[in-house]
Amino acid sequence: MEWTEAISRAIEYIEEHITENITAEDIAEQVHISSFYFQKGFSLLCGCTIGEYIRNRRLTLAAGELAAENVRVIDVAVKYCYDSPDSFTKAFYRFHGATPSMVQKNHLMMKSFAPLKIKLTLEGGYKMDYKLMKKESFTVMGTMQKFSYEEANTAIPAFWREHSEKGRHQYVNGMFGINIDESMGFDEFKYLIADLYNPARNVPEGFTTVTIPALTWAVFPCRGALPNSMAGINTKIFSEWLPALKEYEFAAGYCIEMYSNPQEYANGVNDENYYAEIWIPVKKK
Repeated sequence: MEWTEAISRAIEYIEEHITENITAEDIAEQVHISSFYFQKGFSLLCGCTIGEYIRNRRLTLAAGELAAENVRVIDVAVKYCYDSPDSFTKAFYRFHGATPSMVQKNHLMMKSFAPLKIKLTLEGGYKMDYKLMKKESFTVMGTMQKFSYEEANTAIPAFWREHSEKGRHQYVNGMFGINIDESMGFDEFKYLIADLYNPARNVPEGFTTVTIPALTWAVFPCRGALPNSMAGINTKIFSEWLPALKEYEFAAGYCIEMYSNPQEYANGVNDENYYAEIWIPVKKK
């Protein structure tokens, strides 16, 4: 299934089950794509996470009901899957800038978040450089932390800052940023800031080693200042490369960012010629 079709079906499923406790894994199952890659692709192509999309749609529909009908706030909160009126009111206020009771009494202006609509545009004829690389298993050493898909966009950059601020870069420079979700289906994944492991060295306290299995990788070069160069290639992978992919599919729950040494460039990672790579594991269909 192509990504445009998968996202269209996912949006239809969300709208049909908006008052149920649906998860990203439930939605990914409907479109037959692993949760690991579906959540990443949805966020890149739609500009928000699946969780944000569901939350914004629920709060939009809830506001319409509160403004138009004589309903109790607690009933609307329960209908749209909030555990309590307090949690609903807090989320409602963050989104609309007013409480549910204010909307009911004063007919205030509300925000609206409409369902996404997929428009098919003719693109292509582009050149997207990549290579297929068979690689034996290899071991890395680094610091690892678990993240939810919902928080990843802000939490992972903060993890990199913390790595530097706490002086961990004296042990691990950060040649790799590695997403790991072996099950390819849970709400959490592990992220590792790592270098190649040297067995002759001791593993410092707070660090760990991980062995990446032997896989075939699709390797995409990213040239230019970070984070824009890598973000642009990531978007192209999911919007252009994957829809055109006929012979291969995702092979495992890994995604690797490979960074060259910033000291080799005049402006470090901000240099217009800075080089990095994105590795995605693939296998023949």
